[in-house]
Amino acid sequence: MPDTTDILSLESLQVHFPIQGGLFDRALGRPGGAVRAVDGIDLTIGRGEIVALVGESGSGKTTVGRVITKLAQPTGGKLLFEGRDMTAERGSSALRPYRHRVQMIFQDAYQALNPRHTVFDIVAEPLRSLRLVENGKQLAQRVSEALASAGLNPPGDFFARFPHELSGGQRQRVVIAGALAVRPELIVADEPVSMLDVSIRAQILQVLVDLRDKYNMALLFITHDLPLAWLIADRIAVLYLGKLVEIGSADEITFNPRHPYTVALRNATPQIGGNVGRAELPALQGEVPSAARVPKGCRFHPRCPLAFDRCKQEEPPAIEVGPRHMSACWLAK
Repeated sequence: MPDTTDILSLESLQVHFPIQGGLFDRALGRPGGAVRAVDGIDLTIGRGEIVALVGESGSGKTTVGRVITKLAQPTGGKLLFEGRDMTAERGSSALRPYRHRVQMIFQDAYQALNPRHTVFDIVAEPLRSLRLVENGKQLAQRVSEALASAGLNPPGDFFARFPHELSGGQRQRVVIAGALAVRPELIVADEPVSMLDVSIRAQILQVLVDLRDKYNMALLFITHDLPLAWLIADRIAVLYLGKLVEIGSADEITFNPRHPYTVALRNATPQIGGNVGRAELPALQGEVPSAARVPKGCRFHPRCPLAFDRCKQEEPPAIEVGPRHMSACWLAK
């Protein structure tokens, strides 16, 4: 039976980026503002669990992933890994054991891969930097295992290739292999298939699921696509303007959403067939959100068709609306 204990916990996590005021603001001593990219979220990920973090662009998804992988420093809250507080840990030597266990798959394989390095050197780089191998034989063996796990077979055929000699799917597999080479216990996958053809996406998703099943590896899958999250995730957390507005099992969030934003994400997915014309595709109405000007009360109310006076004054707490299903909406019961 797989170990389902929590490997990672975020407690009231906040990430605010300061905004410089204009010339007159500085002259008059007015304080600058801040972009509240992540504004107090609580999230846990269990061993062997796939959690999808879903939201539109600007909701704070990637910022959460960068904090977890220690590529960004939080403004407040805690990051706990196996119960150990990693929030204030900094420096390459202090973070070396952590980076061995937590890796990230970046969205853009074109940017993530050095065009001057071969596939072998790209996958071998984290093994060398973290000092996880003792000799060249071990290095070649670990690189081969990582490439094979990512679906690049036979691995030796790819050692001497450069990124421009690979297809888009193969490049993404090399990025995955680079993360797998160190044998991590948690991977943060930031939109790993958004730049791939639809025909390739299923293959990459299957690779990630197979890796979870084989190694009991935890995965935070970041995406803006709710149906895609349902395909791969055990649980889905919906992020809006830096806040978690709903979280629950993949089936519950997809087929029984209780927050208007989740409903809007589900309804905005185009359906093949039926009588819906292009002009009839539903879209979110209202003011486009800004993390620098968070509205008072429920931050979704400027775009919510069900909003009422209370939504404009008070921020709704997350309440339990089903087994392990939480929603932050005054109408959720």
